[in-house]
Amino acid sequence: MGKEAYSIGANTFAFFTRNPRGGRAKDVDPEDVAAFRAFAVEHSFATLVAHAPYTLNAAAKDSRVAEFARETFADDLKRMEATPGQLYNFHPGAHVGQGPDVGVEKIAAVLNEVLEPGQTTMVLLETMAGKGTEVGRTFEELAAIIDRVKLDGRLGVCLDTCHIWDGGYDIVDDLDGVLDEFDRVIGIERLRAVHLNDSKNPLGAHKDRHEKIGQGHIGFEALSALTRHPALRRLPLILETPTELDGYADEIARLREAWR
Repeated sequence: MGKEAYSIGANTFAFFTRNPRGGRAKDVDPEDVAAFRAFAVEHSFATLVAHAPYTLNAAAKDSRVAEFARETFADDLKRMEATPGQLYNFHPGAHVGQGPDVGVEKIAAVLNEVLEPGQTTMVLLETMAGKGTEVGRTFEELAAIIDRVKLDGRLGVCLDTCHIWDGGYDIVDDLDGVLDEFDRVIGIERLRAVHLNDSKNPLGAHKDRHEKIGQGHIGFEALSALTRHPALRRLPLILETPTELDGYADEIARLREAWR
């Protein structure tokens, strides 16, 4: 993964810890880990952003789904320590009719079970678009989860540009205002990574459909400006656009060119 990222001009990347639809993860290969860590140092890689499987729902009503979330979370965090100091991002979950307050309590309870004092991995709550019964559309919901977690020093936030746009936060015409609100509600120091995506939908659509950079309702100018913002420019910026390797290479090149 590191070599492929480097081949398209990237110095970080995201990866799923296992099949995004769940299931057992492959065993960690110590030789591959060592080779990657050497490669990352040689090519000045930034922090990586691992992604939990989409089926992990810490707010689940079904006891089997909830148990899968706890087991997967705990296993993934152990595996992440093979590459110390990285980020582990997850979708907070869906309350499936229990109500957002119950969802918040359940997500915090799982985090209190799986976070360990000695871990080096920072766990990131992802901002969500608000489709269905998703928890995490508002900064207030994310703050409510963080406030209930004992080891909150191991918690941060990943800002997904498509999600917050679809969730109603205007990052095109009021990026400073959105970040000021984030700082007031959560604290800007908790913002640790960005998923950089355009959106197929207008502001506040609550649909979560990613688009290629510059081909959606957010647009290249706004996304490029976001990457250069003083509060964001030093964070890992991860593309999740609906394209292939050549497309990512083009997006990276265009975004880097706009920095000049």
